[in-house]
Amino acid sequence: MNSEENNSSNGVQIRQSRRLPDFLQSVNLKYVKLGYHHLISHLLTLCLVPLMAVIIVEASRLNLDDLHQLWLQLQYNLVSVILFSVFLVFGSTVYIMTRPRSVYLVDYSCYLPPSHLKVQFHQFMEHSKLTGDFDESSLEFQRKILERSGLGEETCVPDAMHYLPPRPSMGAAREEAEQVMFGALDKLFANTNVKPRDIGILVVNCSLFNPTPSLSAMIVSKYKLRGNIRSFNLGGMGCSAGVIAIDLAKDMLQVHRNSYAIVISTENITQNWYFGNKKSMLIPNCLFRVGGAALLLSNRSADRRRSKYKLVHVVRTHCGANDKAFKCVYQEQDDAGKTGVSLSKDLMAIAGGALKTNITTLGPLVLPISEQILFFVTLVAKKLFNAKVKPYIPDFKLAFDHFCIHAGGRAVIDELEKNLQLLPVHAEASRMTLHRFGNTSSSSIWYELAYTEAKGRMRKGNRVWQIAFGSGFKCNSAVWAALRNVKPSPNNPWEDCIHRYPVQLNL
Repeated sequence: MNSEENNSSNGVQIRQSRRLPDFLQSVNLKYVKLGYHHLISHLLTLCLVPLMAVIIVEASRLNLDDLHQLWLQLQYNLVSVILFSVFLVFGSTVYIMTRPRSVYLVDYSCYLPPSHLKVQFHQFMEHSKLTGDFDESSLEFQRKILERSGLGEETCVPDAMHYLPPRPSMGAAREEAEQVMFGALDKLFANTNVKPRDIGILVVNCSLFNPTPSLSAMIVSKYKLRGNIRSFNLGGMGCSAGVIAIDLAKDMLQVHRNSYAIVISTENITQNWYFGNKKSMLIPNCLFRVGGAALLLSNRSADRRRSKYKLVHVVRTHCGANDKAFKCVYQEQDDAGKTGVSLSKDLMAIAGGALKTNITTLGPLVLPISEQILFFVTLVAKKLFNAKVKPYIPDFKLAFDHFCIHAGGRAVIDELEKNLQLLPVHAEASRMTLHRFGNTSSSSIWYELAYTEAKGRMRKGNRVWQIAFGSGFKCNSAVWAALRNVKPSPNNPWEDCIHRYPVQLNL
């Protein structure tokens, strides 16, 4: 009583609260979810550890008489033991002979265009005006697209487009293809010390330039590849063709033992620049830029130690049965007879549908069991109890450490970042690739991976998700696992500018 009186006299009142703290305010629920994820992911281990402990305890109680009796039992059941052993050996042999061969990415190389091919915004607009092919409305449209595109001032267009008037000839297109493909391959062979004649499989993808002889034949001729090489040339398959080429190379490596495969992903701009005034066909002029990548894949177990990544999954989705999807990216002639690629207003909605289908297939392959259970429970609740229950969006950040989203444009990256609930750092490689190199079509996902390596972020065991979209309409995914702490290879395309990135984009 005296202490209470003293406290009151001093003007200080001490009251004991019997209310519990508000845990929703004091605990970040993402950590609760993370704990749940770890619990479910290690549930099998948590169950097996006590079982193994019981087995070890029981085994420790066995004496010599018990072991002798066990040996006698085995002798009396010799036939059963032999049959079991034969079955075990036979089953193991079948498994080893029929299991899929691992496919390793030994290394890859991205083409770095020379500095004289760079085009700044004001140069692009001035050049477009001086060609005399575009009216004022088209010029203003291109200016707005450039300002909002997310491209920087160092992207490159082919040499033929720097002339006035431009010179989009067959010879110039061949020259562009040779510079990109041979430039990337020269660096790849130098970095890997692999001889061209050791290559057994060659896959080249380029959508809009398919001359005769083919691009793959140009490579065979240049590097004098062996006569029995399995070569393929993929055309018209859009910006997702790089993943398709990887899938084809993977299938070939399942058949041919101890082989190297080269994959070249590029696009050709010289003969595919649009010189008309149809707005939907002007967008590619503003976004597509020079670029290409060369990959060396191997199924040799001896190459695992020096390889950067292992191919884990390839998932392909084709929506071509839908007419709107089929025509949303469509090469055609305008009313004046000028050829270009038209982009539909429905493109983003179609891309979203294709992505949904693709991740529905990919999810069970990569997501931890905790996410799959949450997704299934939410789906059942929505179907049985309340149609207004929001579907649970799986957290792909628990499955992947790095994301390489096709740098098709700012809108594409924005939508994927939003729909997949990614953090800005997850989309950083895609945004910076778009800023520095523009939309390089199917090779953009490799410039993004090179960015991640140049930043020193790739650690052993990290998983990478490459997502690409293409005409048709297609959405394709490739999943890679890092085999070591990956450092950038010599002549990484970012080595002269990585210190300047990431840059602040004011859009």
